[in-house]
Formats: sequence, C-alpha cells, structure tokens
Amino acid sequence: MTSDGQPGIVVERDGAIATVILSNPGKLNALTVSMWQALAQEMDRLSADDSLRCVVLRGAGSEAFAAGADIAEFAQARDNAAQGMMYHRQHVHGALKAVGECRHPTVAMIHGPCVGGGLEIACMCDLRISGESGRYGVPINRLGFAIAYDELAAVLPLTGRAVALEILVEGRVWEAKEAAEKGLLTRVVPDARLEEEAYGCAHRIAEGAPLVNRWHKQFVRRLAPQPAPLTEAEIEENFAYFATEDYRIGMRAFAQKKKPKFVGR
Repeated sequence: MTSDGQPGIVVERDGAIATVILSNPGKLNALTVSMWQALAQEMDRLSADDSLRCVVLRGAGSEAFAAGADIAEFAQARDNAAQGMMYHRQHVHGALKAVGECRHPTVAMIHGPCVGGGLEIACMCDLRISGESGRYGVPINRLGFAIAYDELAAVLPLTGRAVALEILVEGRVWEAKEAAEKGLLTRVVPDARLEEEAYGCAHRIAEGAPLVNRWHKQFVRRLAPQPAPLTEAEIEENFAYFATEDYRIGMRAFAQKKKPKFVGR
C-alpha cells in the first residue's frame, strides 16, 4: 500500500538501483486503473534520471508479483468497447510502454502469481528472475474476453506463436519451471534466494558501463521486428467481445465464483 493506505505504486531507492513495488497486497497486487497510471508516471520519471543504473520491479510482500488487473473495477471502468479501448490502449498500454522503453535495464523479481497484466509487465522487463513459487498465464478465455493487441505484443516476442497460443487458448497457469523452459523467464531460483539473486543481478548491471547498457537496450529494440500498424477496423474487432453474450456470462460467473458455461455468441 502507499502511505495513505491505498493500492498504488511505491518507489524505493538504494544508490543507483530503484525498486518499483506493485502494491495491492489484499488482492495479490492486482492492478487498479490508478496503479496503471502511476506505474507509467513513475517509470517515465525513473527513465529520465541519469543517476540510475537499474530498476527492479516486484510485488509488495512475498505472495504475488501481480494477479493481473483488478477485475472488481471492470463494471465501472471497463464495461463497454469505448471504455475497454481507453482502459487497454491508454492505461494498460501506457504503463507497459513506459516499462519497455525505460532507458535503464529492468529486472522483474517474481514471487507467486504473475498472470494477466502482471505477466505483461514482467514480459516488458529486460530480465525476469522467478522464485519457485512463480505462476504464469493469461487465463482470460475463462472470462470471455480477448487480449488487447498492445498487450499481446508484450508477450509474443518472448514466447513465439506456438507458446502464445498455448497460453491464450488453453488458459492454463504454469509453474515457474515450465515457464522457464518455454522462454518466459531468465532463471528460476528457490524462493529463499530470490531477493538475493534479483538484487545480485541488479548490482551486476549497475557495475557495468551505464551508457553501454542503455545503448544495448536501444540496439536490441532497433533490430526487433516491428509489426505493420494496426488498422482502425482491426482495433475495433479487438474489442468486439464486449457485445457478446459470452463476455457477460464470463463476468457474471467470475463475480459469483462459478464455472462459466459459454454459448458462443
């Protein structure tokens, strides 16, 4: 929690290393709209700080990195296609873009659930170090909605087509070992060693030449393949699920803690 006891983003500093904490521990650090907005602002601020050399992203406590978005907000903040476009294309994408474009190397330190939007944030980091308790997936097909293009773009470069489809159409949540085998993680260590390993990594980065580290990030982004710009029709189709009966079924079932019975319309 932030100093006023509300869900939020907490930033701590130790010399040339900053730690960005996703803090909503009562909900396994699920991200609210205000948290997405604050994450973008804080990452932009840190990126502009030339005295920094590395940023570690983690969840508050040791139970979770982030269990996706806070679905309790969806009825007010994301209940139709227009709201959905704003939520995903501005709030979520703004935060993911800020993490991905941070000038300094970034390390995700992962305990427990790292799913949905949490996984997307981790995928935008340069390195992902997981404890054995890490759990990974994007099980949104159980809720009747599709991943936004901008968020798929965070996952796809790491996974490739086959694994991305496995994540999305099967909706299974993986243990850390399997996630590492499929390319999502840099390495997996026992939970008791996670903090030591993550900050050991951050210190090794900070001991390197900072300009060179920033250039290397720039060079890798430059050579990564860029997809063709999306058309307006493609963007509208990306949010067509709001008009489906299945979306309402999925949301209602989640709220009632029941298994949804989708009808395909």
